[in-house]
Amino acid sequence: MELLLIVSLVVALSYAFSCLIKSFLRRRDQCCYMLAYECYKPPEDTKLSTASCAQIVHRNKNLGLDEFRFLLKTIVSSGIGEETYCPKNVLEGREETPTLVDALAEMDEVIFTTLDNLFAKTKSFMSPSKIDILVVNVSLLSTAPSLTSRIVNRYKMRENVMSFNLSGMGCSASIVAIDLVQHLFKNHKNANAIVVSTESFGPNWYCGKEKSMMLSNCLFRSGGCSMLFTNNRSLKERAILQLKYLIRTHLGADDEAYQCCIQLEDDKGYQGFRLTKKLTKAASKALKLNLRVLVPKILPMREILRFSISNLRNKKRHSKTSGQSAMDQVSIGLNFRTGAEHFCIHPGGRAVIDGVGMSLGLSEFDLEPSRMALHRFGNTSAGGFWYVLGYMEAKKRLKRGDRILMMSFGAGFKCNNCLWEVMKNLEDVNVWEDCIDKYPPKTLVNPFMEKYSWINDDYLGFVRLER
Repeated sequence: MELLLIVSLVVALSYAFSCLIKSFLRRRDQCCYMLAYECYKPPEDTKLSTASCAQIVHRNKNLGLDEFRFLLKTIVSSGIGEETYCPKNVLEGREETPTLVDALAEMDEVIFTTLDNLFAKTKSFMSPSKIDILVVNVSLLSTAPSLTSRIVNRYKMRENVMSFNLSGMGCSASIVAIDLVQHLFKNHKNANAIVVSTESFGPNWYCGKEKSMMLSNCLFRSGGCSMLFTNNRSLKERAILQLKYLIRTHLGADDEAYQCCIQLEDDKGYQGFRLTKKLTKAASKALKLNLRVLVPKILPMREILRFSISNLRNKKRHSKTSGQSAMDQVSIGLNFRTGAEHFCIHPGGRAVIDGVGMSLGLSEFDLEPSRMALHRFGNTSAGGFWYVLGYMEAKKRLKRGDRILMMSFGAGFKCNNCLWEVMKNLEDVNVWEDCIDKYPPKTLVNPFMEKYSWINDDYLGFVRLER
């Protein structure tokens, strides 16, 4: 009897130990490493200078004096410089009559250029035939065959490649795509994944006069990025980043949040993207809910305890902050630098960067990469993160062991944030190679203000008569 009990105990302990080992190995294989990324730099002949921007504005016959004033004011305060890039059909004056050929040509240029460069950079250990997972996110274009199929056909990928085409996910789609890859890695060992993030702007240029829909023309610019990921631990030494945490928040059930950032047609039938004044409120609410989950994972316990004690002691004082904006009140008092050394805020616009920076108590040094990416490349939608990351790398800020907090907002309304750990010192000048030494400039002088601040009602009236 005693022998039977001993044998049973040994078997039970062996089984438990085996389960623990399997669990450990399973978790170990669920890692997500970024091996490389490649941002798109459009050709020089698509650069949107101050003059070309003015020409595009002037030829919109639907604009009146009030709309001209609004556009000038918006462009001047946008934080965008005059070295951003625009779709060819818009520069050529065909924004009102885009074709499917234009749309596909725009996508092929971004996607194939970045993928060609990515595979060239990693040719010593990676090739298209080794890709197991392919995810493409383009919110405003869905073709048949899909964009992923165009990539599979171009690079002759394997017949069992898992492809996913994401649309309608907005500016935070890049994080959504990475989350999908991370979940697939949990069930596929030693897998390699490609994520392509860009946006179709050419066929979606707004040609009407509604102010809330004209904003997108002022902010969005051509760009994109292709990224290579793996959970193969034998490639860990080649990794540049490791994903530590990723939290997604979705406010689609809230009608106000759902409507604040939406694609539709105006009363004249012009299709565009409407950004309402409720966007800031939706962003602050989504960010607050997201941080409730993310903060305990990324901040040390001592900082959370310090904040909790301080918050209790100053309850009375905090109750008097009702005059602050919703964004200001998201995380008063928490020191986010105890959980991350770098902050990669989606360069969606100056108001977004300022709001998140004030909310998290960040310095101008922390916000510099996002501000510079917005100034140089504009809002490139889901690809914007990687221009910010590229700036940090080109400035040699990223050292092994550093942590990067990425924060994004998108239509829906969504807030998707994640934390990365830097795996090695990063120093590639990448897409910033030709201009990194000029950034940051001493002052971000807006070229539109310099060249068009003299515009008055008499001039606008003359332009209207001319047209």
